[in-house]
Amino acid sequence: MTIWLTRLVPDPRSREARRDLSGAVGMHRRLMTLFPSDAGPDPRARFGVLFRVEDTPTGPHVLIQSLHEPDLTQLPDGYGTTLARPLDALLDAIRPGLTVRYRCVANAIRKPGATTRALYNLPSVVPLSGTPADEWWFRQADAAGLKSLTLNSHPLDAAQGQRRGSDAAEAPQRIRHARTQFDGTAAIIDPDLLRTKITEGIGRGKAYGCGLLSIAPARKPR
Repeated sequence: MTIWLTRLVPDPRSREARRDLSGAVGMHRRLMTLFPSDAGPDPRARFGVLFRVEDTPTGPHVLIQSLHEPDLTQLPDGYGTTLARPLDALLDAIRPGLTVRYRCVANAIRKPGATTRALYNLPSVVPLSGTPADEWWFRQADAAGLKSLTLNSHPLDAAQGQRRGSDAAEAPQRIRHARTQFDGTAAIIDPDLLRTKITEGIGRGKAYGCGLLSIAPARKPR
């Protein structure tokens, strides 16, 4: 099984690119046009599509990970530049004890029980920030076969937009996922768990720019 990583650099002169970058739902729709449309009820999961928009000194870049090579010719003319490569070599090099750098933009939440919700008038999903979000990440890292060594986290703007219903008469659904970016170093404890989490993603909101876990070998100190 090959995992593909594609870097998309949208052209700021492209009206379509600017529109898609303005909302997570629009970007999700655009990226799914790069994959076969006859994939059943959940093509995102079928093709393992995860993405993350990253701010860089030259503007936003979109990282796209998938189990199917994207058809980049489906992007509109002038949309941007792309580079796709397989991650096989990186995943094959994963071994216990290896120290890696990681990044994950994720929807850190907790789901209070019915009694707690009623007692404190809480919603069914509570976004986390600060220390509770960090503790959430440590649990997710453990479940991904990683022992987090260092952590730097900060909140990002929420991923949001309007999702159309399957029925034309159905009212659009408002999508909103709080996001936190987690960066740091970690030691690999369980390579199989790590490969699974890299493939599947972490947490909720995977269709809308959350959950992509990226790793790279840590630089050795000089």
